[in-house]
Parts: sequence; C-alpha cells; structure tokens
Amino acid sequence: MLPIHYANNQPNQVGLTKIATLIAEERAKEAHVIVIDNGDLIQGTPLAYHHARLDNEPMNPMVLGLNYLNYDGAVLGNHEFNYGMDVLQKAVRESNFPWMCANIVSAETGEPFFGKPYLIKEFPEGIRVAILGLTTPYIPNWEDPKHIAGLRFEDPIATARTWVQRLKEQEQADVVVVAYHGGFERDIETGEPTEPLTGENQGYQLCMEVEGIDVLLTGHQHRSIAGASINGVTIVQPGTAGVTLGKVDIVLEYVEEKWRIATKQSSLISVANIMADEVLIEQISPYEAKTQLWLDQPIGQLTGDMLVKDPMQIRLGDNALIEFINKVQMELSGAHISNTALFDNVSPGFPSDITMRDIVSNYIYPNTLKVIRISGQDIIDALEQSAEYFEITDQGEVGVSKSFMEPKPAHYNYDMWEGITYTLNISRPVGKRVVQLEYNGEPIRLHDSFDVVMNNYRAAGGGNYAMFQDKPVIKDIPTDVAELLAGYIMERGTIEASVNKNWKVIWD
Repeated sequence: MLPIHYANNQPNQVGLTKIATLIAEERAKEAHVIVIDNGDLIQGTPLAYHHARLDNEPMNPMVLGLNYLNYDGAVLGNHEFNYGMDVLQKAVRESNFPWMCANIVSAETGEPFFGKPYLIKEFPEGIRVAILGLTTPYIPNWEDPKHIAGLRFEDPIATARTWVQRLKEQEQADVVVVAYHGGFERDIETGEPTEPLTGENQGYQLCMEVEGIDVLLTGHQHRSIAGASINGVTIVQPGTAGVTLGKVDIVLEYVEEKWRIATKQSSLISVANIMADEVLIEQISPYEAKTQLWLDQPIGQLTGDMLVKDPMQIRLGDNALIEFINKVQMELSGAHISNTALFDNVSPGFPSDITMRDIVSNYIYPNTLKVIRISGQDIIDALEQSAEYFEITDQGEVGVSKSFMEPKPAHYNYDMWEGITYTLNISRPVGKRVVQLEYNGEPIRLHDSFDVVMNNYRAAGGGNYAMFQDKPVIKDIPTDVAELLAGYIMERGTIEASVNKNWKVIWD
C-alpha cells in the first residue's frame, strides 16, 4: 500500500498509493480505461497482517484502496486464502467491484464459488470487453485445508475453453481478456519448459491451446513482462508489490458492421519518482498508525549476534538466526528435526532490542507449522533439492543457480536443518551433493522414519519438495510462526545466540 520498507520505514519505490497516481494519469489521457487487480491483494505486508489477525473489524485496507480507485474487478490469488475463509469473504463483501474466478468452484454445486466468473465492460460505442478470471489450481498443495474447505480447483485450460467460447458467442464480446493469477511455465519465446510442469503456472498453455483470447494478464511469479505476445495473445506481468502498473493498449476499428482489434500492445509504467496519492494515504492512515504502534512493541532482548550481514554466508554454514528459528520450531512442536529458510535477501536478522517489526521483517509469510513423518530417503532428497540452490561460477565463486533465480528469485526454497548433521559439497554434480548425513551420531538409514517440523507450505510439497507431499501429519500447529517466535521471546525476555555447527556447505 505505502511506499516504505517496513523493516526501517525508509522510502521504497512500490505501492498502491503510487499506482493510484498512475491510474489517475491514465484515466485523464484515455477515454476508455479498465482497471483490474490480478490477485494476492489482502496478504503480504505488516499492514495486511495486522488487519487480518489483530483488527479485522474495519473495512479491509487494501479493499478500501481499490474501492477508492474504482477498480473494475479483481481476481483471486493464492494468498487470498492465507487468513481463512472468514477474512476472505469479508473482504469480498466489502468490495465495490466483483471478484472473478471461473475455475474455483463449489465442491457441492460445481458453480463458481465467488460469484462472477467474468465481467463485461460495455462502452458507448457499443464495444464489449470481457474479462475472465482464472486462478492457479495449485493452491491445495500449499494452503491449510480448513481455509479451502468446500472448494474445488479446476483446470484453467478446460475452464477457459468453455468460458471464452461463451463470451464470444453468447456475450458477443469484441475483446476477450483473461486475467489469470498464474505465470508462464515455459520460455515465452522458445516454448521450452522453465520449471516442472505441475500445473502451478499455465500461461503459455493458455495462449497456445485456448482459441479466442486476445490479452492474457498474468501474475504470481513476480516477473516484469511486457511488449511480448504468445501465439498472437498479448501478455503482461507487472512484477510485485506495486512496482509497476501493467498496461495494455487496444485499438479497435469498425469493419463490416463489427468491431475488430486493429492493434494491441503491452507495457509497464514504473512508480519510481511518482508522487503517492495523498488522499489514499490519508484514508489508510488510521490502519497504518495501529500497524506502526504494533510493530514497535518491544518483544525482548538478544545476547549475541543474529544480524544478517551477507545472505549468502547465512546459507553456507550454520548460523545463529536460522538455528534459533529451527530450535523454536522444535521446542514448540516436540519434533527433534526441523528445517526453515532465510526467505529473502533483505531479511535483516535480529538486533539486540527485538521488536515486532524485527519479527515480521524476517518471518514475512503467514506460515503455520506441521510435523510430518518422512523417511531417511526423503531427507536426502530434500537436502539434494536445497543443494541445487548453489552453482560455482567460472571465476570459482559460489553463486545462486539459475533454477532458483528464474522466473523469479526463490531464496525461500533453500532450507537449512537442525537436529541432523550434514555436509553439502556443491562442487559435485546436482543430485549427488549430500556427502555426510547423520542423526544422533549415526548415518541416517534410508528406510528409517523421522518426525520433522517445517512450515505448512513446505510440508505440502511447495517449492518443488514433492518428497513431502501426502506424508502423515503427526502434529498441526495452526498459529502463525511469526506469532510463535514473538511469544517465545516475550516469555523468556532474553534469548541468546548460539551456533552448534551441525551443517556446512563445502566446495573443492
């Protein structure tokens, strides 16, 4: 919402208050403008977290922003479900615009669950523009089952075929736009797969296999894509967090008593150096004041060093910050093995005086914890998956592999473990990098069972950790990890940094 870094309140070139200014400028220039939000609206910042978890009675602040800007519609994203159905349904009720999703349906009736699968925008000249909403169907692989009870997630390709034909034939749409909360599973130029074809991202497939789509709006991957097309379909993806406004210009001409598309082109408009909308800032200020007060609440004291000075060094050897998070997860769950990640390269670590701001700046997702029962082979496979994070550059230095940087940085998919002893040799080929793995001083046997605590995203196999999917859940802790960390520190008053050196990364 606001153009700030919540870790320190320094300026940041992002946010809906800046996007608001760009939207106003576009509306001043163009006679006909349609504005769509493409999902993941109600989760992602301390402002959104504070509203959802601690003060959900007022109108959702993100919905307030879209209402103020007279958005035409919004699409459900996977993070819309993170706070549960009550929070989501409340946000939907408060919206002055329709939420669209054709492929999330009632398990009971088969009808689109959130009302409209599409909207029609008709202009005075008689031009009819249809916007069809679709959402990645991979959500059950990440989300708490209680948050999506009663829903069925259908294939976007089959769904699009049905609805696009209806939009063309019954709704007489002159332009068909698909607003899809998902990205591209293949290189947009070559068509070569860029990730496992799990069904999480099917943008390329939509363009190639569904007739009648003129424009595909995409998201989810946090990529910046514009000025391109696939199979004649104009595509756009505007990054994340309001860093750019995605724009598609469509020019129509009236030929043989029909409107036809003459030209169409996509572009991205940056919010850099754009003034934020002061009216929207003022409307959000009561929410922000409460959030800032909450963020500055003192939690406790730290003895020792848990600061992140070099994210790569954090990932190359055992360190106090990751060890602390893992030990909290183990203590609160009763499991003897744990894994977690340094989610982002801007995570600051913990200072000596810890506040809520420090907690949410480091643990940025509303994850919960699960203890699952896995085999020794599963642990090896997971460590090998994490070890793919690294590559050795031509200069002999350690870098991040392309598979963890494209189509978007996925630092959150590199896990570090506590409760086992292991060594990764990243000069060895991918898949053969685990060179030491022990539990209680003994080599781990492949068929032995182990109870491991991890966040719910990973426990469901998220991040290409298929070895964790469908494993027995021994314990489910539904409280957000950020809350668990805060409560743990508050209860003790002072925590101490410690490093037991149970793991390391080496290279020849």
